[in-house]
Amino acid sequence: MNEVDFLVIGSGSGLDVANAAASRGQSVAIVEKGPLGGTCLNRGCIPSKMLLYHAEVLETIEHSGSFHIDADVTDVQFSEIVREVNEEVEGDAESIRNGLRSSSRHDLYEGEGRFVDERTVEIVSGEDEGARIRAETVLIAAGTRPGIPDIDGIDDVNYLTSTEALQVETPPDHLVIVGGGYIAAELGHFFGTFGSDVTVIGRRPNLLPEADEEVAEAFTERFADRFTVHTGHAATAVSETDGTITVEAQPYEYGENGGIVEGEGLTVTGDELLVATGRTPNTDLLDLDVAGVETDERGFVQTDEYLRTTADGVWALGDIVGEYLLKHSANHEAQTVVRNLFGDDLQAVDYTAMPFAVFTSPEVAGVGVSEGELSGTGREYATRTYRYDQTARGSAMQADGFLKAIIDLDGTILGCHIIGPEASNLIQEVVVAMKSGSGTVRDIRESVHIHPALSEVVQRGFSGQFSRGGD
Repeated sequence: MNEVDFLVIGSGSGLDVANAAASRGQSVAIVEKGPLGGTCLNRGCIPSKMLLYHAEVLETIEHSGSFHIDADVTDVQFSEIVREVNEEVEGDAESIRNGLRSSSRHDLYEGEGRFVDERTVEIVSGEDEGARIRAETVLIAAGTRPGIPDIDGIDDVNYLTSTEALQVETPPDHLVIVGGGYIAAELGHFFGTFGSDVTVIGRRPNLLPEADEEVAEAFTERFADRFTVHTGHAATAVSETDGTITVEAQPYEYGENGGIVEGEGLTVTGDELLVATGRTPNTDLLDLDVAGVETDERGFVQTDEYLRTTADGVWALGDIVGEYLLKHSANHEAQTVVRNLFGDDLQAVDYTAMPFAVFTSPEVAGVGVSEGELSGTGREYATRTYRYDQTARGSAMQADGFLKAIIDLDGTILGCHIIGPEASNLIQEVVVAMKSGSGTVRDIRESVHIHPALSEVVQRGFSGQFSRGGD
């Protein structure tokens, strides 16, 4: 058995903590069953956003006529796009692997690890099968995997998850997507831009249900202009005959007492099915009970405010703790664990102003609370909505979008939600104001904004007359 100071299961953001431990002279072991770099690099945000940028370029060319520019797309080498992106990702993962293998400060164990005792992990399959590692400190950062809903017949058909969809080298003729969140939206946008007919079936009343309702409603309407969208429906059965996928869905009422309701169902057919209904934590693969690590009712690792688990000397971060399933959140949690392991005092992880972004067309981004979360709480608040085309840059871009600002009656920023071009960049000013400034509209109003830049959407969105919430 190899005994080390620090052991991490997973090589995504947990690798940041491992490197911090190694830099302080600790002996370090990394257990990873897949390509090095974690979900984001290999199966998530990096390859998906690289592919989505190709879609953005194509969409820009196709819409050039609106600006009196005659441009035609004569060829799209779709398979080459996908291969190039995946080769780059594989190269980055291999570079991390080679770096760890050649490091005198790290021991890399490739294979699936499971707990066999307190702070003791055995590699049960893979290249280093049979190896055992015991550590003084263990970090669980093993992430999540695509969740598969209980749909009649799902085990008998060939379907894609986000993992396989990022490697498809020929766009489907007709892609049916079950799910209405950001993965469904991004991949629907990607394949639809490259010529696939897309049908989306989602349970919630709108796509992107985690966004502010006003933004989600606007996004759903825009998406429905391009594709076939069936919201408020749950897929109940799926079958496959001669390469044709058939999905049956029934009306669905979302809520605490919701579920399938009476009404006319629908049937959708296509040549490819994408299941994008959320993520499942990999806790069931780790034998956590042996180590004394408890999980919550959803199966995510249970941690305290410092990211310690219920087992002494065992910490957790990233998607597997289920707080925010976002790479930047995992990076933020990794910084907290480093401070708590090697600093003088424990510090609670601070999720204040944790933003999100959806890289579709249009883009969507948000931070803080939504209006729906405030409604019914009795808290006083005010909102202001400001359209892109009310700025010079937005007008020049013919941008269709808006910013929604939410503040309390003293001017403290409670939330901001954006739909439109560069939403993922525009939201950052609000994040900085909420996190590092006074947290009030003054931070934005009194900052000099370049004219005529798109950032004026943020400046003007937080200036002018607000409306009391509910008015």
